[in-house]
Amino acid sequence: MTQREQFISRLGFIAAAIGMAVGTGNIWRFPRMAAQYGGGVFVLVYILALLLWSAPLLMVEMVIGRQTRMGPVGGFRDFIGQKYTWMGGWMVAVCLLITFYYAVVTGWCAKYFVLSIQGAFRPGVDTAALWNGFLHNRWQNIFYQALAIGGCGLIIYRGIHKGVERINKILVPALFFFLVVAAIRAVTLPGASLGLQYLFVPDWPKLADPATWLQAFTQSAWSTGAGWGLLLTYAVYTKKRDDIPQNCLIVGFGDNCAALLAAMAVIPTIFALSPNLDSARASLSDNMGLTFISLAGLFPKMKGGEIIAPVFFLAMVFAALTSLIAQVEVGARALMDFGWTRKKSTLVIILICLVFGLPSAAFPTFLLNQDWVWGMALLVSGFWVILAARKYGLERLRQEVNLGANIRMGKWWTFILKYISPLIFLVVTGWWFYQAIGWDKKNWWHPLRINSVGTILAQWLLLLLLVVVLNKALARWTRAPIEDED
Repeated sequence: MTQREQFISRLGFIAAAIGMAVGTGNIWRFPRMAAQYGGGVFVLVYILALLLWSAPLLMVEMVIGRQTRMGPVGGFRDFIGQKYTWMGGWMVAVCLLITFYYAVVTGWCAKYFVLSIQGAFRPGVDTAALWNGFLHNRWQNIFYQALAIGGCGLIIYRGIHKGVERINKILVPALFFFLVVAAIRAVTLPGASLGLQYLFVPDWPKLADPATWLQAFTQSAWSTGAGWGLLLTYAVYTKKRDDIPQNCLIVGFGDNCAALLAAMAVIPTIFALSPNLDSARASLSDNMGLTFISLAGLFPKMKGGEIIAPVFFLAMVFAALTSLIAQVEVGARALMDFGWTRKKSTLVIILICLVFGLPSAAFPTFLLNQDWVWGMALLVSGFWVILAARKYGLERLRQEVNLGANIRMGKWWTFILKYISPLIFLVVTGWWFYQAIGWDKKNWWHPLRINSVGTILAQWLLLLLLVVVLNKALARWTRAPIEDED
């Protein structure tokens, strides 16, 4: 019988799981959310979101993966029954649909690291023109997308221990080191104190603003990877009595720490080097432009900026790559559960990601549409995890979570999954749809608009129909797991 792959050390698993969670959103989305929604207040609500949504879902995912020894498709089949296999199919499909364009984003980070070591960010350089020129250069985008997905494939091809575990034990500590270096330089800039105030001083009236809560919960849901199927897949390679609560809390707080370090690197830099307060606020209102336009333009004004710029963009490369590895592994695991070898599964998934990622590499508006649609779909994936937990039995599930645990979950944990987590899903999803309708009241229903509710519902419905129709086939194609030997 083929021996089951496994993380050799707990440190290796923790590094891989933190690498999975920490991505580009920690660096370009969290800082501007914290600055806009009350600083310290946002951070407090963000931590609460981890405890009420992200951590409980991550724990459920770990139980499914550890108990079934299958990826999301086989995991849902064996955990709650064959007729629910489609939920795992949805989870894998959404993860791959995100992977198609996330490889392009990883390529952007790699390109800007190259530009930074070439000295492209000089005083007077029009960074907006530089960014737009690259963004609309299809062949460069395709090249860097292929570079990102190809490098990721080489790592996964080598397996869990020799590939995923080893590379994450190098990249994740390096990522945190680079963020610390960038943060130290940022907070020592003249005028950085105003940025630190925006980040850490609580704006208590914001606590009464529903947008603060909704943005914090949304950021936590997306950032930690809860509901993606990523930790579920990594849990396949863990030991029977690994401490699930402790592992998930370490991953969650590790992700939060990375976000705070990134914010300490970004926000003080913006406030210290921007010509005025309005300019700083304008920079923080942008998304991708915050990193690739605003910060790229500010590094030349910083003493030692020629060193900090490569450090910062290399941190972004590592953050993106460690997340991309986990995403591709989800797809490869699904094929391995069909009975394919790791090598064959990896080659096929890499080819699929290359081909289906081409539209996002060639057409920026297509990438924006896919990010809008499938980023939101992660909340639905999280809801499937909640339903699986309820179907399995919350008290029974709590016993599985506590198996081998030093930090034991009490009955309050089942209360969160039974009442609080479903309510969070309904409120956050409903709020996003309500907002989106308000942005374009005339054409919110239009399925061909880039950021409409109509395009979300149309693409979700197509995927839902596909996985439901294929439910029996997916259950049949997925084989039994390799038995534990530990």
